[in-house]
Amino acid sequence: MKTYYYDHSASTPMLPVVIETMSELMKLHYANAAALHRSGADAMKLVDRARASIAERMGAEPSEVVFTSGGTESNNLAIKGTVNKVARTTKHIILSAIEHASVYECVRQLESLGVQSTIVPVDSLGRVNPEDVAKAIRKDTVLVSIMQVNNETGAIQRIREIGDVISTHPQVRFHVDGVQAIGKVPFLWKEWGVHLYTGSAHKFGGPKGMGFLLVKNGIELASLLTGGGQEQGVRSGTHNVPGIVAMSQALRLTLEGRDARRERMFEMRRQLLKRIEDIPELLLNGADADNEDTAPHIINLSYPGMRPEVIIHMLEKQGVLVSSQSACSSKSLLPSRVLLAMGHDAERASGSIRISFGDEHTWNDIEILSDKLKAVVAELRPLERNLK
Repeated sequence: MKTYYYDHSASTPMLPVVIETMSELMKLHYANAAALHRSGADAMKLVDRARASIAERMGAEPSEVVFTSGGTESNNLAIKGTVNKVARTTKHIILSAIEHASVYECVRQLESLGVQSTIVPVDSLGRVNPEDVAKAIRKDTVLVSIMQVNNETGAIQRIREIGDVISTHPQVRFHVDGVQAIGKVPFLWKEWGVHLYTGSAHKFGGPKGMGFLLVKNGIELASLLTGGGQEQGVRSGTHNVPGIVAMSQALRLTLEGRDARRERMFEMRRQLLKRIEDIPELLLNGADADNEDTAPHIINLSYPGMRPEVIIHMLEKQGVLVSSQSACSSKSLLPSRVLLAMGHDAERASGSIRISFGDEHTWNDIEILSDKLKAVVAELRPLERNLK
């Protein structure tokens, strides 16, 4: 049976050419890039070229690119690195109610150490009001962390407007988790007043275990990992040369096709939502089919009263792979924190599935997915009546 993968928000398949590049580099460039011999110098040249390539495509300087192990480390480095660098005794962080766990739980951990935080709300579409950020800023605020695209619903935040608010408070740093945005929606991090921007390779066709944090020149961070002093002393550890080069190649390829991808995925999103309009049990969480103020590759649907794992496993038997919440939280039995923040009740927030598209999907895949959804819901209707 053929498998249809609709879980790109959790992880994208590596691009074939990126796999080939990484494999070849593993064979030829195994030396430590910090070594003084020729092989080490050759490895460092590859790291430097990859850094320059990423910087060019992200609108940054090479010195502003810090390589990490992925989105979680980048988010932790941005938040803890900022907080730990500030000498003042009282420190305050602002974040939204729908941040990824690598931001949300990071802040909770800091709270246990005496850091204070304010969680700003979102509207019914999962969007932060910049005015709420402005009201939350205090004299001891050191950081605002707002994701660009929500990983569960695809809601796009008003980063430019939030950046304008923060720009009037020079002591405040602005961190944006861009993991779900890169290759899908436009970004101009510096022009929008962002100081720290997170990326993760396996969300845009690169390898797992690789990411980066853009750190605007002049912004100082305390390191999380100390040791050999790599990455300007911010992130010690031996460079993963094949992974770094593969990430830079994947980024180049995904950004080259961003506009066409965005248009194509929006049309797929419209078509799928149109095809399942006659399934009353499935409720859309987020922007409707005609609203383009959302990421084009994510659709979040709820079947209130039905556990998401039931739907997911029934679809899997049909060869269709989707997910629930974020991959990091998918095994939790708790309602989605994101959907609760958007004003949905616990029943709806507990019964959501997430569909996320990729470059390999065709119009035929959309037809197959809609047909499978209809078949599964039809099979579940008698079960739902029995549960009631």
